Amino acid sequence: MSQYSCGNQSLSHLDSQGQAQMVDVSGKELSKRQAVAAAQVRMKTTTFNTIQAGNAPKGDVLGTARLAGIMAAKQTSQLIPLCHPLPLHKLEVQIEPDPQLPGYQIQASVTTKAETGVEMEALTAVSVAALTLYDMAKALEKSIAIESIRLLSKTGGKSGDYQISAHC
Repeated sequence: MSQYSCGNQSLSHLDSQGQAQMVDVSGKELSKRQAVAAAQVRMKTTTFNTIQAGNAPKGDVLGTARLAGIMAAKQTSQLIPLCHPLPLHKLEVQIEPDPQLPGYQIQASVTTKAETGVEMEALTAVSVAALTLYDMAKALEKSIAIESIRLLSKTGGKSGDYQISAHC
């Protein structure tokens, strides 16, 4: 497989001419892989209290956002051009209230046994859950902010394990 080089790092999604390509994972062994991603959604206290009380105009904000995150993770390869379709063996999306923001902390954990990782599936899950939370609550507040979408950890694969630094 030909790879485009940038400094000391090889970019596997680019061919020798710098054109985008889907990475060939056919030679890789199946292994258990897990990724955890997070996002936060910040809003006014009045909006947060309305959602917590279950009084949002569109109904169950958190349940709908959680389900949207799960559904989105399963569609990642259709949304991100060079992602491989993967069997997802376990997928959890949690949305926890955070009165200090005020708002919500969203976390997704995705597990598979495949030739490539599930980082993009976890990141897609939290992103779409956050976007759905916004959509469900935008009648209450247009200035809701989606913040800090990030990978917290990943295990498995050739590149090894990753854990976000404590200072991030």
